[in-house]
Amino acid sequence: MRFSCAETMGDPSHYLALAKAAEAAGWSSFIVPDSIAYPEVSDSKYPYTPDGDRSFLEDKPFIEPFVLIAAMAAVTENLRFTTFVLKLPVRHPVLAAKSVGSLAVLSNDRFGLGVGLSPWPEDFVICGQEWKNRGKRMDEMIEIIRGLNRGGYYEFHGDYYDIPSIKMCPLPSKPVPVLIGGHSEAALRRAARLGDGWMHAGSDRESLDALLLRLNTLRQEYGREHEAFEIHVLPYEGCAPEEIKRLEDLGVTDIIAPLRHPYAGGPQPTLEQKIADLESFAEMVISKV
Repeated sequence: MRFSCAETMGDPSHYLALAKAAEAAGWSSFIVPDSIAYPEVSDSKYPYTPDGDRSFLEDKPFIEPFVLIAAMAAVTENLRFTTFVLKLPVRHPVLAAKSVGSLAVLSNDRFGLGVGLSPWPEDFVICGQEWKNRGKRMDEMIEIIRGLNRGGYYEFHGDYYDIPSIKMCPLPSKPVPVLIGGHSEAALRRAARLGDGWMHAGSDRESLDALLLRLNTLRQEYGREHEAFEIHVLPYEGCAPEEIKRLEDLGVTDIIAPLRHPYAGGPQPTLEQKIADLESFAEMVISKV
């Protein structure tokens, strides 16, 4: 079992020190969220809070994920980084492919591309992208990103994107894993059909078990049950040894462990408190697995 350190919406000056501390303590990876902007007026609901409230996001600092990961990769050697998740369809696929390949090269292939649709129509409006066809466009985008980072000339002619024959340089030395985030049936199907893995955004045990069961069923349906597949989960039930073993038996490969509850208010912990927390988790949990 691998463990991913989750630190979001905190002081941007903490990230480099936290990445170095996480690597030294034995964490496998560090996950990085994506948020473009906060609209002053919106009717949108957040799908992962009980009441749909999104106000906790206002005035919280989000560094652009490709920039942040490049900075953290520069001060570490073995720590892996994963977007959790990049709002892919609000971007252009060729520019996204360039960012993905560049980051994979600079990090020596320590990058995993976690992607999702974004629950906010406003993200699409401000980035000049269509909301209604976002899922089908993301399918094409995943193919384009993979194709452009395989090497050689590549062209794509789909329903939404028409890319002439081009090639990019430099290229990753191995494919960047594409991990699909989301709890909807469409997201699970996309992960089973196209993804190299799936990312869970947090839920109780009963809901998580149902999602894992459905995901495994869909992977069998698409004939991919024997392929390598990452499953990243954020367990609300905690990380007791018996729960970790239970999740491992269900096919989970990575546990996302936040240093603090991302939706909680109150004063922010200091950098020293965060480092102490990740070191304590590593000693009490990671070292025992």
